[in-house]
Amino acid sequence: MAIAFRDESLFSLFMAYRRTENVVRRLNARRDAIVDAAREAATSGGMAAIQIVPVAARAGVAAGTVYRYFPGKVDLIAALVGSVAARELAAMRRAAGTAPGPLSALSAVIVTFAARALRQRRLAWAMTAEPADADTDAVRSGYRGAVVAEFEARMRAAIDGGHLPEQDTRIAAPALVGALLEGLVGPLAPEGIDDPLRAREAVQMLALLALRGLGVVDAHARGLVAQTALPEG
Repeated sequence: MAIAFRDESLFSLFMAYRRTENVVRRLNARRDAIVDAAREAATSGGMAAIQIVPVAARAGVAAGTVYRYFPGKVDLIAALVGSVAARELAAMRRAAGTAPGPLSALSAVIVTFAARALRQRRLAWAMTAEPADADTDAVRSGYRGAVVAEFEARMRAAIDGGHLPEQDTRIAAPALVGALLEGLVGPLAPEGIDDPLRAREAVQMLALLALRGLGVVDAHARGLVAQTALPEG
């Protein structure tokens, strides 16, 4: 619907606002494209693949354009880590939100994190534990901490609800995250578990191991794992 303006100054202000809005939209879209290109690079080649010139080529922009958004490589890595963190935490919270209770929510978070990490093994390792310089590791520590905090909150809810024995979640949560990563995406993880059937078996086995370790009796743990759906994407 067209907007009628009797005052030309109001019309000028409106057009200036629209132009500014369009410019901001284009700038945000270009920034997102650069971060997406960095994610693609990390997915295929790990942290070492995040270099300004190749990322610019993937994004279809000049290297100078990347530097206008991200003054240095560590700034680009920080944006990438933030983007991945937001996506993964949202997926875990969606899974937990559909669970009927706190223990089922914990199982859903474990399975979702494990399955999504296995689905993008190279990226998951790059975001968490791949050897890197001190600046990169400092950036990644925020993501690791956020994942651990999510696990810890789910554990604490299950403990408070009487579904898990009392335990120090500050120790249990990082240990659990580390076990999932090492078992599925670390350098010692077995080959061939990318196959869909083996991936499902591996995720369910580690989820069962995690629940047993937290104090869920075997039969109950098996039932929780069997009832927890693997994420589709």
